[in-house]
Amino acid sequence: MVTSPALRVNGLRKAYGDVVAVAGLDFEVGSGECFGLLGPNGAGKTTTLEICEGLLAADSGTVEVLGRTWDSAPDELRELLGIQLQETQLSEKLTVDETLTLFQSFYRNARSLSEVIDVVELGEKRSARVGALSGGQKQRLAVACALVGNPQILFLDEPTTGLDPQSRRQMWDLVSQFQADGKTIVLTTHYMEEAERLCDRVAIVDHGRVIAEGTPNALIDAVDLTHLPPPEPRKTHATLEDVFVSLTGRTLRDE
Repeated sequence: MVTSPALRVNGLRKAYGDVVAVAGLDFEVGSGECFGLLGPNGAGKTTTLEICEGLLAADSGTVEVLGRTWDSAPDELRELLGIQLQETQLSEKLTVDETLTLFQSFYRNARSLSEVIDVVELGEKRSARVGALSGGQKQRLAVACALVGNPQILFLDEPTTGLDPQSRRQMWDLVSQFQADGKTIVLTTHYMEEAERLCDRVAIVDHGRVIAEGTPNALIDAVDLTHLPPPEPRKTHATLEDVFVSLTGRTLRDE
């Protein structure tokens, strides 16, 4: 049986004045897949996610999420999506319980607080104020807010930026557990090891366009190490980071 993609993006375009953030983007995400959008700063990843999430209107092109569009079924889509923004701002005076109770109230088919708190391992912090949480705990709370509505698709924008290795691995476990339940994940990350570990497929985006797409292993197998600047040519085994550098270059970019 052929199933429709969980997310279909065709000809997506978004500009801010003379600056083109997204320049005709095309990709699909299969149901139950973990899909990564990778690219340098300013490549258009966050803009693309915000359009898919219904937070931003595209100039042209189409986005279909779970067989629906934001024009035709906005209320239904909000019930089906979980969103963790690049910088989720939560009230620091509320407790973990109060924060999740607030988010739970937005959904008709929400999960129980205890279940979600157990998933993100914040049981000992239920009565703690958000302002007293560590960086990793705040990130897990942000993911809990995205999970409490019992979404079918989860959007994560750089979910582990700034986290220590232990907190990052805890976040990886959360993502893997969500996918194991048959749900779909779309994420952005600057950590190639993270993308290699979590993503079934990735799309590398630069200047608002997809310049490569496939499984991490397929992209790694296709990279030519001899075209990389020193010291990479001496390597015998490529990584997804080698793919990224070979396609987007070494030049640092501002946001």
